[in-house]
Amino acid sequence: MKRKTIVYLIVALILSEFAVIHAEESPLTLDEILDRVEKQYAGEGFSARFDQTSIIKAIDIADTAQGRILVKRPGMMRWEYQTPEKQTIITDGNRLWIYRPELNQVMVGDAPQYLGDGKGASFISNINLIREKFSLIMNKDEGEPDYIINLLPINKIPEVAYIKLRISKNRFEMTGITTYNPYGDETRIELSDFKFDQHLKDSLFRFQAPEGTDIIRIGD
Repeated sequence: MKRKTIVYLIVALILSEFAVIHAEESPLTLDEILDRVEKQYAGEGFSARFDQTSIIKAIDIADTAQGRILVKRPGMMRWEYQTPEKQTIITDGNRLWIYRPELNQVMVGDAPQYLGDGKGASFISNINLIREKFSLIMNKDEGEPDYIINLLPINKIPEVAYIKLRISKNRFEMTGITTYNPYGDETRIELSDFKFDQHLKDSLFRFQAPEGTDIIRIGD
């Protein structure tokens, strides 16, 4: 009798373990995925490495760049390009600075005009924009190693037809952002080496032009 009891207990344990594994493998809904992404990016700030590829379809040209990005929510970003030429794109959510030291030049403009409504991958500094500003369509390809979500602007955004967002299935990090314009051109940004919960100073997201730098106003 005791042997039968032990056997039953072992079988029950195996079945319970199977049930847990099966539950974990059940596909997540789009809302559940976004909930986990929002939780991952809920901290004050983060940094990551980026690899960028810009493709102009009509003339079949591709340019690449690499560097580091710093983000402090909501709305603050600092893109530090290291190759092919050094430049820094900075925004505090209100102003935008594009500094090109090799040209001794900084372009200054209004951040919402260029980054508003999620343009320029700016939603990574304000995750709520994904749900607020886009209609979302999930790619159902089970063979993909990551979640793929297509973001279609609810209101028309100049030069943005749609955005393809890639999210890792294990850590819910935004590892790829590809923006397509109406002409089929695309800008791919691959993100890696994330460091979350960083306390970044506000001064990193403002720019003071060195003396003698040419200042060019954009959008005036």
